[in-house]
Amino acid sequence: MEYSPIGVFDSGYGGLTILQRLREHLPQYDYMYLGDNARAPYGSRSFDVVYEFTREAVLKLFDLGCQLVILGCNTASAKALRTIQQNDLPAYDPTRRVLGVIRPTVEQIGELTISRHVGYVATEGTVKSMSYELEIAKFFPDLTVTGQACPLWAAIVEAGEADTDGADYFVRKRITQLLEKDPDIDTLILGCTHYPLLIKSIEKAVPKGTTIVPQGELVVKSLEDYFFRHPDMDNRCSKTGTVRFLTTENPERFKECARIFLQEDVFVEHIDLI
Repeated sequence: MEYSPIGVFDSGYGGLTILQRLREHLPQYDYMYLGDNARAPYGSRSFDVVYEFTREAVLKLFDLGCQLVILGCNTASAKALRTIQQNDLPAYDPTRRVLGVIRPTVEQIGELTISRHVGYVATEGTVKSMSYELEIAKFFPDLTVTGQACPLWAAIVEAGEADTDGADYFVRKRITQLLEKDPDIDTLILGCTHYPLLIKSIEKAVPKGTTIVPQGELVVKSLEDYFFRHPDMDNRCSKTGTVRFLTTENPERFKECARIFLQEDVFVEHIDLI
C-alpha cells in the first residue's frame, strides 16, 4: 500500500494536542503534521485570508499523499472548512475528505451540560465567527452558548509559560469575564487547541464542578466513528505508525515548541506552500 498519512493542519502548534491524542489512541496510522508557522497566528485574520491560507495547506497535504486532512485549528475550522468542503474538494478530488474540530466537539456537548448553559474560550477569530453558537444550535437548540475571546493565551503556551503565576492571572481574567456574561455556565469548551496546556490554570479559575472539555478526545472519538461509517477511507489511510512534521517557518523554532506540546524531540522539515 502506498504512503497515505492522515494530515493534521494548524496555523501553528495547537494542533499538536490533537495529533498527540490521535497517536495515543490510533497509533497504527501514519500522520503528517503541517504547521503554517510563518503566517501564524490566524486568529485575528479575515475569513478570506484564513480560507486562502488553509486551502493552500490542505492542497499541499493532498499533494503529499494525504487522503484525509483534519484541521486541528478552530480558526481554520470556523473560517475555511465549509468553503473547502463545498467548493474545493469537488474540483480537486471528490474522494478526499477534510474534517474540522468544531463539529466533533459540539455533537457531544449536549450530553455534558446539566444547566444547559455552555461557555467556550477561543481566539478572537473563532468567537467572531459565531461558529460554536451556530453549530450547537443545530444539535441542541435549547442550549445557551456564550463565548469569550482570550488574547495572549496561545502566546503564553508557546512561550513555555503555561505553569506560571502570569498564566493564572490571564486565565482567571478571561474566565471571570465569561462568567460575568453567564454565571450559569457549567460546561466549558476549550475552543483553541493550545488551551489544554493551560488546564491547571483553567481548573483553578472555574467554579467547582464545571466540566472542562478539551477537544482531542472528542476528535479521536469522532474519527473512529467516521472510519467505522466509511471503511473505504479507513482502508485508504496507510498504517505503519509513522509521523512526519512539516513547518513553513524555521524547523529549529518548531522543534522547541513541539517539545512543549509533545514532551519529545521531533525531526522537522521546512516546506513552502506556494
